[in-house]
Amino acid sequence: MSVGGPAPATRLGLIAGGGALPLSVAARCEAEGRPLFVVRLNGFADPHLARYPGVAAGMAEIGRILSALKAADCGAVCFAGMVNRPDFKTLKPDLKGATLLPGIIAAATRGDDALLRKILSVFEGEGYAIEGADDILGGDSLPAGALGAIQPTDVQLSDLKKALHVAEKAGELDIGQGAVVCDGLVLAVEAQEGTDAMLMRVAGLPADLRGKTGAPRGALGKAPKPIQDLRVDMPVIGARTLELAAMAGLAGVGGVAGKLILIDRTALIATADRLGLFVWGEDRA
Repeated sequence: MSVGGPAPATRLGLIAGGGALPLSVAARCEAEGRPLFVVRLNGFADPHLARYPGVAAGMAEIGRILSALKAADCGAVCFAGMVNRPDFKTLKPDLKGATLLPGIIAAATRGDDALLRKILSVFEGEGYAIEGADDILGGDSLPAGALGAIQPTDVQLSDLKKALHVAEKAGELDIGQGAVVCDGLVLAVEAQEGTDAMLMRVAGLPADLRGKTGAPRGALGKAPKPIQDLRVDMPVIGARTLELAAMAGLAGVGGVAGKLILIDRTALIATADRLGLFVWGEDRA
């Protein structure tokens, strides 16, 4: 006689790139008792992920990755973390990777989002469900309005709205997910370098173009590309984003409510309040 009870959670295969997001996904699975298997992408994944069951693999070792996921009895995969576009000439694919590489390279010529969709289709074709990091994290995304104690001024909110508009327009061209605006002037648009490097670039601009400690101005806006699959590459902010925004003299950071993942909400709020930065979710409902 069988005993009723909840069905066991599907083992998640976490395809881990760089940054804090894969660590947050792994920690959430651990806290919830969900079986986890981590594929640590060489050159990107945080070394701390090695404490979880898993394997290290190169980006083009697709056969090795798929075999490892199957052996671990994974039923779903999640792509999380930063991975730079590779130099395809230097990749060392396995047999499966070599078979798929021409199609992947062809997709890459159409932009990052076409490349991601092609990669997702490979895993879906093998029978894996694709789960977004935001879903695994329990919908821990930016809410509408102010997150923390600091409220943006009308001028600051205007800068943020323009930054989001610029980011969305850049996203239509598959360029990036972020932009910085100060007093209505576009200071930077994110491309392949990523948000951190963009903020460092803003910090190097002449002081009269941006804010400074004690007199912050401007805002960073992050928005998903209109064409992207939101199960992967959702925009992310964390405490480090705020530290770098403060170094760049910005007054705050924001995004579209529900479409910006928060890394450690408690730490993020504490950092924002300590630095005197606003964090704002633009309500598009």
